[in-house]
Amino acid sequence: MKASTIAKTVCAVSLSALCVVGITACSGNSTSGSKGVGGVAATVNGAEIQEEEVTASVESIRSQMSLTDEDAWGEWMVKNNYTPEKIREQIIDDLAFNQLIIQGADEKGIEVSDAEVQSYVDDTKQKYPSEDKWQDALKDVNMTEDDYRAKLRVGLLSQALLKTFGSDPSDEDVLSYAQTYISSFDGAKRSSHILFDADDAETAQSVLDQINAGTLDFAEAAKTYSKDNSGQNGGDVGWDKLNHFVSEYTAGLADLSKGQVSGLVTSSFGIHIIKCTDEFHAPDELTSLDQLPSEFVEQFRSSLKSSNQSKAYQQWLSDAKESADIEIKDMPSGLPYDLDMSKYQSDDSSDSSSTDGSSSSADNEVSATDDSSASSDTASDSGDSETKKAA
Repeated sequence: MKASTIAKTVCAVSLSALCVVGITACSGNSTSGSKGVGGVAATVNGAEIQEEEVTASVESIRSQMSLTDEDAWGEWMVKNNYTPEKIREQIIDDLAFNQLIIQGADEKGIEVSDAEVQSYVDDTKQKYPSEDKWQDALKDVNMTEDDYRAKLRVGLLSQALLKTFGSDPSDEDVLSYAQTYISSFDGAKRSSHILFDADDAETAQSVLDQINAGTLDFAEAAKTYSKDNSGQNGGDVGWDKLNHFVSEYTAGLADLSKGQVSGLVTSSFGIHIIKCTDEFHAPDELTSLDQLPSEFVEQFRSSLKSSNQSKAYQQWLSDAKESADIEIKDMPSGLPYDLDMSKYQSDDSSDSSSTDGSSSSADNEVSATDDSSASSDTASDSGDSETKKAA
């Protein structure tokens, strides 16, 4: 199992929207479901990581990977060249990033209000059909709602902290970036549409006939008849390379050249009349941003800025951890994930686990800190959200 897979497995899909750098096993400051030994497991610049928090993270991993059975857990550790001590150390290592994020945000005066956290909680809860289903989902990842709030708070602090890094790229940097990626935008089409209800084919056909006859302007028809908010902009939904349209819409647009209008195109959103309003063909040599549609330039600028921010943030995290005063306490006895590993080890597995570097793959698996999680959003923010869905 790959590192990114285990990170996503540990965090239940519906609860993982804000599982960003430093959020280990979706535990936040979780102590729910942990059992056994308490006390301080480690300190990070004086801030304490509780043993119960480490245990809760490990138990969450076991639950998500269906390794709650003692023998299954022991066999998995042997197979992946782990020991309970090594797992504890890696979980503490990940939880240390949480503390560094909190401390870094505090140094920069970044705060997250209770209302902001609750807003995210409420949005997530709405995805579940009932309170019982919501509580079941929390139990599946060994959490309470308070634990989830704690996780969200660190995630939101991380997002806010990320935005303080990096700088706005220069036009020269954007041009260089565009020169690298512009070929993938060749053949892009911009379009407008008029959306009708699925049971209103008669009106749709009448409007189409008038457009084709030249007695009704497309943009004016969109303002009058379209059922989504793009109608206020003459039906414009932007460039296909910057959006994700439903397949029926994409197929209908593919047959059009600039200025052409489609027939009636039916999708799950209703009936569309599509007009191709522009086409882009990549120049043989890109020497100026003026050669590109402004939307492409802004997308390249945004992507480059996000990439720069991510790199700078990851470097800060690495440097902060390198310079931090991190003290890991001795592992206490009686932890629920601690086993006598000798009963699971054969001679071959013992030899394998003692080989330097042999556990690098497994090391990644147990870690829920994903360096790629502070990633850039590459989807365009242009246009109305309802329009994007309908288109």
